[in-house]
Amino acid sequence: MADRAVDFLLIGGWAAGHCASTLRREGADGSILLVGREQHLPYERPPLSKEFLRGEASVEDTYVNGADWYEQNDVEVLTETSVTSLDAEERAAKLQSRETVRFAKALLATGARVNILHHLEGAQLDGIHYLRTIGNSEGIRAEAQDAGHVVLIGGSFIGTEVAASLTAMGVKCTIVMLEEVTFERIFGEEPGRYFHGILESHGIEILGGEELDSFVGDGRVRAIKTKSGKEIECGAVVIGAGVHPDTMLAERAGLAVDNGITCDEKLQTSVEGIFSAGDVCSYQSVIHGRRLRVEHWDVGLQQGQHAAKAMMGSEDPYRVVPYFFSDLADWASLESIGPALDWDELIWRGTADSGKFLVWYLNGGKVAGALSVDRSEDLEHARRLLESGADVSGEEDALADVDSDLETVGSS
Repeated sequence: MADRAVDFLLIGGWAAGHCASTLRREGADGSILLVGREQHLPYERPPLSKEFLRGEASVEDTYVNGADWYEQNDVEVLTETSVTSLDAEERAAKLQSRETVRFAKALLATGARVNILHHLEGAQLDGIHYLRTIGNSEGIRAEAQDAGHVVLIGGSFIGTEVAASLTAMGVKCTIVMLEEVTFERIFGEEPGRYFHGILESHGIEILGGEELDSFVGDGRVRAIKTKSGKEIECGAVVIGAGVHPDTMLAERAGLAVDNGITCDEKLQTSVEGIFSAGDVCSYQSVIHGRRLRVEHWDVGLQQGQHAAKAMMGSEDPYRVVPYFFSDLADWASLESIGPALDWDELIWRGTADSGKFLVWYLNGGKVAGALSVDRSEDLEHARRLLESGADVSGEEDALADVDSDLETVGSS
């Protein structure tokens, strides 16, 4: 027998917070219970490698909604509480407190967990950090100044953003990564080299083509070793080795899982009335014509909002082109839509030397994605062309010419 019942059970962090906001904004008057395993109210993750890490923003600045909002909007929040099991058929969830809660509709926004390098020698040493939570960010900030030299493992978003923030704080940083050029796997070698050069110009040492072999130290890390034999002394290490979707609760509940929680085009899982959003959501994209799971903040926000409307009865498919952004301190900012998993043609609109450009990623004559540095206005056209699936073959000159009118591209 359940201890109580709610209309909407939201499990997770920031995506669940945006779902709660949208439910109330759209007029849902039923009871809402938001359950999260972290000690804080739902918060946005991007500041953790940027302004929050640098001490320029408070914990409260990261919150999706302030504490007063939940009280004023009659949304109950349980922090530091895990949902230990979910009975999809009975519509009941058991909480860490042993309380059982029945629900009419539910959202699973359980996010992702960092890939921890347990298998490497020395992985248990103090001073080795991963970044996922507010506490992780606070721990990195607390140790960085005294560390003297911080090694970042990985040349993608976490590694580059943290390196930029720490360098801006006066900390010496070295990035060690498998790829030869930062962001090479995501944006390609030539665009990646633009950001690579900016990082190096601000004093960050980048060692590409290097695979981490082990950590060295006695109780606390004092160096890392690469498989090529390099040993780099340091006082702390921050690892950006990716994440994996946290599907444990969904799997135990019998929901379909395949590289995330399997959802349809409305973000509904294999069980009617149970939805998903954020890093854990593997949805059928009507725009891309394939299944997609995206680990970026804006996607979680948009999906949380869409899931709320779907929980209220909307039959509309989720058709938002995924958007990403990244800031390297105040040195450079990038925006991107896509994701361009494959491309056979890359077209520059503007130049890297100018610091203002857009890179088009085409696949089979269609826009698969775009990368913008200080050309946000062009990104809207890229979004339109990707969503429409327009064939832009023969219009490469217009895509490349910064003076051309993009309104006419793809209209024939």
